[in-house]
Amino acid sequence: MFCIAKTPWAAPLVLLLPLAALRAEDWPQWRGPNRDGVCGETGLLESFPTGGLKVRWSVPVGWGFSSPVVAQGRVILADSEVVKPKAKECVHCYDEKTGQALWTHRYDVAYEDWAFDPTQEIGPVATPIVHSGKVYALGRLGHLLCLDVQKGEVLWQRNLEKDYKIAFAPGAPSPLIEGNLLILFIGGKPDACVIALDKDTGKEVWKALDESLTFSSPIVISAGGKKQLIVWTMESVTSLDPASGETWWRQRLLTSADYAVSTPVFQKNRLLIGGLMFQLDSDKPAAKVLWPESKAPARRIFSHTSTALLRDDCLFSAKSTGELICLDANSGKQIWESTKVTDLKSGASIHLTSCGDSVLLYTDKGELIRAQLTAQGFKETSRATVLEPTFPFAGRKVAWPAPAYANRHIFARSGKELVCASLAAEP
Repeated sequence: MFCIAKTPWAAPLVLLLPLAALRAEDWPQWRGPNRDGVCGETGLLESFPTGGLKVRWSVPVGWGFSSPVVAQGRVILADSEVVKPKAKECVHCYDEKTGQALWTHRYDVAYEDWAFDPTQEIGPVATPIVHSGKVYALGRLGHLLCLDVQKGEVLWQRNLEKDYKIAFAPGAPSPLIEGNLLILFIGGKPDACVIALDKDTGKEVWKALDESLTFSSPIVISAGGKKQLIVWTMESVTSLDPASGETWWRQRLLTSADYAVSTPVFQKNRLLIGGLMFQLDSDKPAAKVLWPESKAPARRIFSHTSTALLRDDCLFSAKSTGELICLDANSGKQIWESTKVTDLKSGASIHLTSCGDSVLLYTDKGELIRAQLTAQGFKETSRATVLEPTFPFAGRKVAWPAPAYANRHIFARSGKELVCASLAAEP
């Protein structure tokens, strides 16, 4: 038991005590602070307002599928300006509170003629990463930039198309930082499918694998007493030593690039690759397939638009046709299926983000849902439209880029706008 003295500042202190327990955080890279699809914030709305979320600001942006990131009071977004006869890719920086444009870095890109078709919305796909005051951004044709986050000045840059013979590809996995290394999955040659550069200079430290590029962004995990860089290529799932690029283990897995989209998911020595579950060895870097027994690619892919979520012993995932499913994480046996999240159409996406005891679901319709996901079923708490989809696909418009959740706000983009809307329970 304690008491607060009757001083002039006592009452304000009492009012501030509940606020001190609230937690807010930045979202500086793909899938959040720890690259694991977890929002650790508190003080968020349990139920959304009847009229929708309060939009704090909205700004026009160009084409692209790169997600926004938020760090140090800045919002960073990569897009393109595609107007004949030239195309440019851009890295924009906005004030997090107001949306005011602070700086933009533009550079010319040699897009082919078909990219000027408005139905394509061609632009950057890889989500930038902000680390130690620097922004690292990877363009669609291999332009790699390291920029000062405050001023937008170029600190160093590389042309990976020239240096590693990479070509325009549908996929562009998001870069990650591990220690002093900037790690990139680029599908380069020779033997440069994955490269690690010194994050301060851009100088190559190692390169590895003679394999092919996919959409899947790699992650670094700790398992078997070692750090492991997990990379899902068109030919395999490979675990590399992130410090040296040496292979720890490899499982052959033939997958077309447009199906190898989801990010690997790690929990309790379980590693999910698409719809293939591995059991990782607790004593050394090694893995074995846990399920499914079938080797048919269709049985090993849940979604080619979204990443699954592991919570306790349940696995939740979208299917590419819009259903939300729950499986037993140990056996792969399906427990339930819901058709209530988004439209049941090809190309549906449901981005799942764990948030306390609930889950935030962002759909291809530009809707945000707060729900309870348990072995008992899907229980929707609230739903609100964040933005209007713009990308034409299969006779409708979709919003595929995943949002960022930072400092009690959601930041979401389409091919026309970037929206910041409040999720704060208190103004």
